Amino acid sequence: MYMAVSFAAVDVNKATPAELDGVKGIGPVISSKIVEERKKGDFKDWADLEKRVSGIKDKKSAALSDSGLTVNGATYKGAAAPAAAKKDEKTAAKAEEKKPETKPAAAAVAAAPAAAASMAKEEKKDPKAEAKMKADEAKAKKDADKKAKADEKKKKAEEAKMKADADKAAKADAKKAKSNGKADAAKPAASAAK
Repeated sequence: MYMAVSFAAVDVNKATPAELDGVKGIGPVISSKIVEERKKGDFKDWADLEKRVSGIKDKKSAALSDSGLTVNGATYKGAAAPAAAKKDEKTAAKAEEKKPETKPAAAAVAAAPAAAASMAKEEKKDPKAEAKMKADEAKAKKDADKKAKADEKKKKAEEAKMKADADKAAKADAKKAKSNGKADAAKPAASAAK
């Protein structure tokens, strides 16, 4: 309740720059333009504000008025029009609902823009989703390649170790066999000497 009262109190001809900044839709740039133009003289009405301050036109004026801005205590004339138009649309919609033969056609007409908007939204999402999916696939492939290389490197290291162990064992066996061969040759010589 207090906020609604404080919005209604923001008059473009009396507000400080900080109060103007507090109105939704007005930032430091527009508030400084308003203050500069106000030095030349108060704004007479909304049309005068729109004419003298660049960046404020019909839609912006309606939005600022809805946010609580006034010119000499008056709200924007066009601000009430959208509300009236919505009310007229609701009345027309209720009237059409009462007519059973026109209801399916009205529903189809109403559904068409919604479906088109939904399709447009899907189309907008698709490139982003597709790009994300491709990036995820590329990352997954890169991770899989990295893992495969690591596994291959580990396998080669194990094979090299096994080969080194086998070579070491073969050398040890050869050395043992050679030692056993000398010992066996020495036995007959010792027997002959007796």
